[in-house]
Amino acid sequence: MTDRHIIATYHVTSDAARISERALSLAIEQSVECPLDAIGDPWVRDAILGRVALIEEIAEGRYAVRIALAAATAPPEPGQLLNMLFGNASIQPDVVLADVELPASYGEAFGGPRLGITGIRDRTGVHGRALTASALKPQGLSPAALAVIASRLARGGVDLIKDDHGITDQAYSPFGERIRAVGRAVHEANAATGGRTLYAPHVSGSLDDMRRQLDLLRGEGIEALMLIPMIVGLANFHTLVREAEGVVVLAHPAMSGAARIAPPLLLGKLFRLLGADATVFPHAGGRFAYTPETCRALAEAARQSWDGMKPCLPVPAGGVTIDRVAELLSFYGQDVMLLIGGSLLAAGDRLTEQAALFTAEVAQHGK
Repeated sequence: MTDRHIIATYHVTSDAARISERALSLAIEQSVECPLDAIGDPWVRDAILGRVALIEEIAEGRYAVRIALAAATAPPEPGQLLNMLFGNASIQPDVVLADVELPASYGEAFGGPRLGITGIRDRTGVHGRALTASALKPQGLSPAALAVIASRLARGGVDLIKDDHGITDQAYSPFGERIRAVGRAVHEANAATGGRTLYAPHVSGSLDDMRRQLDLLRGEGIEALMLIPMIVGLANFHTLVREAEGVVVLAHPAMSGAARIAPPLLLGKLFRLLGADATVFPHAGGRFAYTPETCRALAEAARQSWDGMKPCLPVPAGGVTIDRVAELLSFYGQDVMLLIGGSLLAAGDRLTEQAALFTAEVAQHGK
């Protein structure tokens, strides 16, 4: 690959007789989007037109198609990059965007995680073991009620507490009131226990809304936040990451399943490229349909060496329970944050004790 090209890999459903024609049409669709006989400019044909680099059968009726796209068509801007990788092709039901290889200049331009795994460990004071996380649930609770839950989780030693992704700025839980109540509850718990639990409020809405929310959480001394890149938009996500300098950024996977982009690429590589310090995803065997192979590839994409960018912390979630801690740590290793939500919160008044059990179980298997 040269610095002039992006190599996109698509998985295409096709019969053998038609795959070459299908691959060429995909290259045209994702580059010039017009019939070849409509291209009169030789430079466009030579430098801009997408090229089929490889076609490989990966299963019966399923092919990996590698296409070289001109980097000039997709400068390092999140929306245009995704547009040129998968804009029109995403409408075609026989295609999945499986992977992408980018010139090193893209990593330099986007920057990747600002803090990454080491930064999260430094903020929480957790070294030598996996990290723990939980979520404030259910929807509908007041800020005071959520603060009680957060206090119990923090006193039990959970390293990061995030808003549930459905909690935003509703009338029953206004953003400003909620982050003040929860942030102070976590701060008081930390002061009492000597812990360093982080609280990550869900920042959402328009770019102006999110900037106001960022100012509010800074005013409360809150050092983490959660964003949903596929809902707020990748360009807005990247902008907020750059403006939230020094704040841990947790990326949530809501709406990612609507994109037909392979999870290791979207949640592991692209979210990381745009600045996620940690990426949440559903682990296999929970209430979502990810396979162990997908989860492993996603974690590897988030953590592997990549053009000098900091690694992103994988956060498996979605039906995780305490009795699966040993299994999960054997699967992912120690550079991971295990997120247990509903099954932990079911402890009710014994939540602090259950959170402490969760933390102790993770610490035990980190030795």
